[in-house]
Amino acid sequence: MTRLVIALGGNALQRAGDEGRWDEAVRRMRATVGPLADLVRDGHQLVVTHGNGPQVGALLRQNELGEGEVPPQPLFVLGAASEAEIGLLIQQE
Repeated sequence: MTRLVIALGGNALQRAGDEGRWDEAVRRMRATVGPLADLVRDGHQLVVTHGNGPQVGALLRQNELGEGEVPPQPLFVLGAASEAEIGLLIQQE
């Protein structure tokens, strides 16, 4: 068995021109995990890492737009939230 490290960049999951909607993220993740599943079926062990640049940027923008309406969250909390979102996408797809 070969162990492979797979690094998914945040831009692979949300590309220029995407609006950042959940259905877009699901579609991109489905396109990504299909080939990864093939690697697992071929007997490889995968270690999957991911970026979150566009995703945490969108949460930061939401944070800014909600100023005065809801309490702002620190960047490290937004980072954790976006990482959890991507982890959920990987797990579900």
